[in-house]
Amino acid sequence: MPAAHVTLADVLSTAAPDATGALWRLDGAARQLDANVVRLRPGGGGTAYEETELDVLLVVVEGRGMLHRAGEEEELAPGTLVFVPRGERRAVTAGDEGLVYITAHRRRPGMTIRRAAPQVTADGGEAPCLLPRVCPSCGRAADDAGARYCARCGERLEGQESGPA
Repeated sequence: MPAAHVTLADVLSTAAPDATGALWRLDGAARQLDANVVRLRPGGGGTAYEETELDVLLVVVEGRGMLHRAGEEEELAPGTLVFVPRGERRAVTAGDEGLVYITAHRRRPGMTIRRAAPQVTADGGEAPCLLPRVCPSCGRAADDAGARYCARCGERLEGQESGPA
């Protein structure tokens, strides 16, 4: 589990005075939450972006700044809590004192390889049987209908014509 018991004062006092960005973050693989303590220099900030997958809670700790979203500007001051829903374009900029805030959101899922979409015939019916694509040695189904050899073990797939590979 992450080292989750720290004080905000320790995080801020142990960071280099000119350090910006994420000064602290949750670590560890066995967690469902991501959280960061972020510091921006006076006048600093990021470009606007849209988080398409995660809602974010932002809590201002020190300094002042602005949250730019949905064509509006919202003032950020110590103690401000802001919920920013996924799909909303946003940017944060620091005021003259700089800005320190905490973000918290559901942990982003790890990267995965997506399977190809199921095949559908032109008339909207189901794709033909995949049995000829299943490797007799390891059981892996070939992604490519024209594959003659298993991508996992190299075994020739039954039902595929002979000829050059």
